[in-house]
Amino acid sequence: MTTIKVHGSFFSTATLRVLACLNEKSLDYEFIPVDLRSGEHKKDPFLSLNPFGQVPAFQDGDLNLFESRAITRYIAHSYAGKGIPLVSSDVEKAAVEDVWAEVEAQRYEPPSAKLTWELEIKPMLGTATDDDVVKVQEAQLAKVLDVYEALLAHSKYLGGDAFSLVDLHHLPTMKYLMATPVKEVFYTRPHVAAWAADIMARPSWQKVLAC
Repeated sequence: MTTIKVHGSFFSTATLRVLACLNEKSLDYEFIPVDLRSGEHKKDPFLSLNPFGQVPAFQDGDLNLFESRAITRYIAHSYAGKGIPLVSSDVEKAAVEDVWAEVEAQRYEPPSAKLTWELEIKPMLGTATDDDVVKVQEAQLAKVLDVYEALLAHSKYLGGDAFSLVDLHHLPTMKYLMATPVKEVFYTRPHVAAWAADIMARPSWQKVLAC
């Protein structure tokens, strides 16, 4: 019997992050769609699962979690013996992964999320893109990818030689950005481009895209 439930939306980058992690672990789960436009995520009973009224909300038996990165860490540790390892069992390697996980959350995510909003989500909602915001955020993203380019010149993945949560966490916004002119910020950096192509081709991610 499936004990894992994910309440979310396929338009939500945070939801996609959790689904990719579950797929990497080859875990069965029940996906429960949340209609963000209806506002149901801002009302009870959803607020009992995520008090901030955001997706995703995650259940594993009696355990309720929210915040996508916390959820993926839980999955990686609790189901360490399933699928592929997503966190290192070596203390020093895990520390390196933690550093780059912070980089993703604190430096990569802010500009990439704003660019996703301006270039993909706003047009879906019939709202005009703010070109000034795009220019500023693209420059910020480029600075982050310059650092990635230097690292990936001698490391296959951001956290080391093995694919990990660090890489996985980039996939949802990358999905959107690669469908915009911002993709050139990735493609003009050869090591970043190769890394992006590698992680986006993973069967676990392709399964998410097929949903």
